[in-house]
Amino acid sequence: QVQLVESGGGLEQAGGSLSLSCAASGRDVSVRGQAWFRQAPGKERDFVAAIDWSQTYYTDSVKGRFTISRDKADNTMYLQMNSLKPEDTAIYYCTVAPYSNIRGRTPEDYNDWGQGTQVTVSS
Repeated sequence: QVQLVESGGGLEQAGGSLSLSCAASGRDVSVRGQAWFRQAPGKERDFVAAIDWSQTYYTDSVKGRFTISRDKADNTMYLQMNSLKPEDTAIYYCTVAPYSNIRGRTPEDYNDWGQGTQVTVSS
């Protein structure tokens, strides 16, 4: 069973930065693709970024501002968020793919989820 624990959310002004972490435990987590999604109030859970053994992936709205990375030694994934905008306000969730490579950008493409961490960006 995979367990995921996010941390690092909070309140930041527009133009500022926040860094999220996702500590993972469980079988084969370090060799599986991982991703960040976010969900704003009243909206669906949307893809933000993903990472697998070969590359990183980003939704267009965060390209150039967010950076996903991970440390396989301690099974921790990160999301560095710079130049934050009010529209980045959401609950951010980390998740693990069932495969070593990223095959999709919908929530149904992923198996296990963390509890989420709130990110609020004020204008």
